[in-house]
Amino acid sequence: MKGCLYYSSAEAKRNNGFIEDLIRSANRLNMDLTVLVDEEQPAKDSNFILFRDRHPLLSSKWEAEGFRLFNRSEVNRIANDKYKTFELAALLGVPAVPTKKVNSVQHLPSFPIVLKTRDGHGGHEVCLCQSIEEAESFFAEHSGRQFISQPYVESNSTDIRVFMIGNEILGAVKRTGQDSFKSNYTLGGSVEKYSLSAEQEKEVQTITKALKSDYIGIDFLLLPDGRWLLNEVEDPVGARSLYITHEVSPAWELMKYVKSKLEDEVIG
Repeated sequence: MKGCLYYSSAEAKRNNGFIEDLIRSANRLNMDLTVLVDEEQPAKDSNFILFRDRHPLLSSKWEAEGFRLFNRSEVNRIANDKYKTFELAALLGVPAVPTKKVNSVQHLPSFPIVLKTRDGHGGHEVCLCQSIEEAESFFAEHSGRQFISQPYVESNSTDIRVFMIGNEILGAVKRTGQDSFKSNYTLGGSVEKYSLSAEQEKEVQTITKALKSDYIGIDFLLLPDGRWLLNEVEDPVGARSLYITHEVSPAWELMKYVKSKLEDEVIG
C-alpha cells in the first residue's frame, strides 16, 4: 500500500517528530509513505494522501484527480473557516460560541469582544479587544482578510481539545492559558488529560459523523459551571498535547485507521 504525506515546508519542519512517527508506523504496517512539501506532486499510483495542510483548493484538486484524501477536502474547507464551523454547529444543534461575520468596527455590538480572522489557526490572529481603537488596529493589521467576532466568554482561559479518529475518541486534553485568555499549548499553556462525559462524547461524535472526518481535533471552551461551547475544529490538528498526556501514539492509531479504511473501501 503506497501513500503520500503532504505538508507545507514550514509545517514539515515544525512537525518533524510527528512525521517520523507516521513513517515508522506506516513501515510497521507494510505501508510506503512518501513525504511531499509545497509544489511536489503525488505519484499517480498512490493509494492515499495524508493531507496535513490548510489548503482546501489543493485538497479538492487532488480529490478531483482521483486521490483518496485523509481528511477529505470538505473537512479542510469547513475546519479552516471559523464561520462555517459555527454554521455546522448551529445545524447540528451543538452548543457553540456565538459567531458573527464582521468587516469593520461599525459591526461590533459592544466591548470587550474577541476578533479573529476566519482562516487563522493555532491561537494566532486572535485579539481580545477592549476598545474601538484596539479593534481598528486588528482590522488594519489583517487588512484584506475576512473576520468574525465572538463575545468574550469567561472560561478561566481553559478549553478542551478532543482528538477524533473517525468517530472514535482517541483522547482529550484540558488546556489552560498562562497570562493569556488563549489556552493553546504551543503558546505556553499547560495541558492535562481530560475525561469526557457521556453527553460530551455524543456531541463530538455528532460532529465527526456529519463531517465524515478521519482525523481532527475539536476545541470547546470549558465554562466555570462545567458546560462547554464549541469554539473551533482543527484540520490538520497538532498532537503534541496528546503525546504528553496519553500513553498513545496518534501516528500509529492514524496509520492503522487509514489501512483499515482503505481495505474496507476495496471490499465495499
